[in-house]
Amino acid sequence: MEGGFLSKKPYEPPSWASHLTPIPPHTFSLGHLPTPIHKWNLPNLPDGTEVWIKRDDLSGMQLSGNKVRKLEFLMADAVSSGADCVITVGGIQSNHCRATAVAARYLNLDSYLILRTSKVLVEKDPGLVGNLLVERLVGAHIDLVSKEEYAKIGSVTLAEILKNKLEKEGRKPYIIPVGGSNSLGTWGYIEAIREIEQQIENSGMAKFDDIVVACGSGGTIAGLSLGSRLSSLKATVHAFSVCDDPEYFYNYTQGLIDGLHSGLDSRDIVDVINAKGLGYAMNTSEELEFVKDVAKATGIVLDPVYSGKAAYGMLKDMASNPAKWQGRKVLFIHTGGLLGLYDKTEQMASLIGNWRRMELDESIPRKDGTGKMF
Repeated sequence: MEGGFLSKKPYEPPSWASHLTPIPPHTFSLGHLPTPIHKWNLPNLPDGTEVWIKRDDLSGMQLSGNKVRKLEFLMADAVSSGADCVITVGGIQSNHCRATAVAARYLNLDSYLILRTSKVLVEKDPGLVGNLLVERLVGAHIDLVSKEEYAKIGSVTLAEILKNKLEKEGRKPYIIPVGGSNSLGTWGYIEAIREIEQQIENSGMAKFDDIVVACGSGGTIAGLSLGSRLSSLKATVHAFSVCDDPEYFYNYTQGLIDGLHSGLDSRDIVDVINAKGLGYAMNTSEELEFVKDVAKATGIVLDPVYSGKAAYGMLKDMASNPAKWQGRKVLFIHTGGLLGLYDKTEQMASLIGNWRRMELDESIPRKDGTGKMF
């Protein structure tokens, strides 16, 4: 369909972002947008506090999550540059790497994923759990590195090494940074702010006072905080960081918004709160219990690496600083990552019961119905 899903189209920024530079010339339509916003009836909120949720976990099945918005811009740039494959880097259960592999295949590009794992597992087949299953089904090429190698060499050099190797083989690779987080990828969440503005206008709902989101590589918070400040939204962005520390994210976000010549200071436009707990992609039993309790109470399944930690951190902050949140209308961005839960099944097994053998008496008479399986 002309102009529909998977089409490439010229990009026009929101009027309030038209002074930023460089403005991307094109974007690919990869996400099922706009994603819905609805009330989220979380328990134990401060008096008068409302939490709403933006379902970026519904941005597309194999692609779902916040990475889709960044990839709309990054993939358009890759195709324009004449690339025949893309390279990106992430953890062994990286949602970003999975979304990149799917987007690349949609657009007839090969994908090369550099995935970080433990030194005990780096020589072994990584298996077919969660994101890995989707990546391998769509034909992604996977290069494993140990966490120690990753720390010593760094993601930028690792991607360059693979790029040089592929170029020698006659390929035309395009590097997408960790999490799609560069100044170009930042446009994905500047554009999401325009989407939120339109949703507020179309529904007649009151504006949000705060936006809460998980932060893992910095690009999402850069786009949200820049967009919120420049647009009519003016909501305070609270980023719950699931790795590194707040200082790192203030500096990294500064680099991204400087890359768009925004003239703003990251510390003025985003509030970064440490929520990494035991470390990146590591969970306490309390955090996993929280993910289970939220799913049971509200039907919203959070992922353990990003949104789970962000929502856990938000409710902890609301409990310890109720005055900060009292009477405010909060929009929580669900950034996706459901497949990451498959990596936690052993840890979660003891938390979830709900099954039994159905009791059947042998004398029960049979009745035919639809859908016989024999």
